[in-house]
Amino acid sequence: MRYISTRHTKEGGGPGPVGFDDVLLAGLARDGGLYVPARWPALNARALDALAALDYPTLAARVLAPFTAGVIDERTLLAMAKDAYASFDHPATAPLIQLGPNRWLLELFHGPTLAFKDFALQFLGRLFDHVLAKRGARLTIVGATSGDTGSAAIAACRGRANLSVFILHPHGRVSEVQRRQMTSVLDDNVHNIAIDGSFDDCQALVKAMFNDLAFRDQLSLGAINSINWARVAAQIVYYVYAALRLGAPARHVAFVVPTGNFGNVYAGYAARQIGLPIKRLHVATNVNDILARFLASGAYQRAGVTPSLSPSMDIEVASNFERLLFELHGGDGAVVRKLMDQLGTEGRFAVGAAELESARQVFRGHRADDTAALDAIARTYKETGHLIDPHTAAGIAAADETEEDVPLICLATAHPAKFPDAVERATGVTPKLPERLADLLERPERATRLPNDLSRVKEFVRSHAGLGDARRTAGGAR
Repeated sequence: MRYISTRHTKEGGGPGPVGFDDVLLAGLARDGGLYVPARWPALNARALDALAALDYPTLAARVLAPFTAGVIDERTLLAMAKDAYASFDHPATAPLIQLGPNRWLLELFHGPTLAFKDFALQFLGRLFDHVLAKRGARLTIVGATSGDTGSAAIAACRGRANLSVFILHPHGRVSEVQRRQMTSVLDDNVHNIAIDGSFDDCQALVKAMFNDLAFRDQLSLGAINSINWARVAAQIVYYVYAALRLGAPARHVAFVVPTGNFGNVYAGYAARQIGLPIKRLHVATNVNDILARFLASGAYQRAGVTPSLSPSMDIEVASNFERLLFELHGGDGAVVRKLMDQLGTEGRFAVGAAELESARQVFRGHRADDTAALDAIARTYKETGHLIDPHTAAGIAAADETEEDVPLICLATAHPAKFPDAVERATGVTPKLPERLADLLERPERATRLPNDLSRVKEFVRSHAGLGDARRTAGGAR
């Protein structure tokens, strides 16, 4: 399997195709684009039928094997998957809960940090270990978080000898539980940075560090945000897992996905591309609704970030949307570069009618403000007895706006106890953390607060990376 950048031109401009190991370690392509498969592997109905009886780790190895072909074999992937998901609290790993006659909740919060990002990041930590050990290399991970990615990344990478981890989060804009899940991890290779700004500011700082190629090479930077293709690939698995349990491939399904950075719902799109019978992907946004507005009008236009009860979705520039733009424009990276440059200079771009219609064949956009989310939390609890968090509630609100004649699967992306104030406000019930995290709010914290200043952040990363022997670096994509 080979990968190309979303800035790759049809004439062959930009970096050439690379293998999975280089994609894993590089994260962002050197031309500023995101990696995507040069061609999609295919699962026909017979192949999907053969997956239906597999447990989650075995399914993960089988689904991911084509994406790692030539670098990591299925047997090795299976050992990683068994190890990665052994710590999940539920025996089904990703249990399906029926909410109504044709509506289901896919619980993705039974991992170590109680969020869906554990599915990809627990696997990613083991992928890093495997590839870095083979190369005799180390990596400096730099990532931005709006809440959940940071804690999941830290949990996956803490204490790993070949990794240093730097996570930027917006100061005062994550929940207390989210913050403490990051800042209470005191391993020497973990560094939390609280940025005076928004998540988009954190994400821009990370991209700027990657685009400084000298800095990137000196520190051997690697990405753990969903700009890293391996993150997206690992998330494809739970779409396949859920669909198979509700009758695929014999019948279609639809998904509702709370989204901010477009990574999770793009994984659903990838599942559809490889053959999973997904009729529709519903994009659930909060008040920061740039994706819903795009799907309504074809215009992608910045409007500022408004803090909400669902902070992990308080994002305006959805990094993974570039991958969809590449697909909508027939793999023409020159057009993608032009659109992304236009967003940077003008704060907006628009696609043509044909591209918008192509997007609408798969996606529907929805918006749920805090009032709608609180109502969805209250209504879900009253009708089913299940507590949901504000991000999942945006998905439930979206589901209430749509009618599907196939099973509709709502992704529950975080444990309600990560957002206890909002849940209690809506239901009068305070959700409890699992026993293993019961003392979280009493644990000591460590973090560094920095201004939204690239030079200050780069100097901090440089001085704390702990590279040791500079010859032992991963070297990025070659």
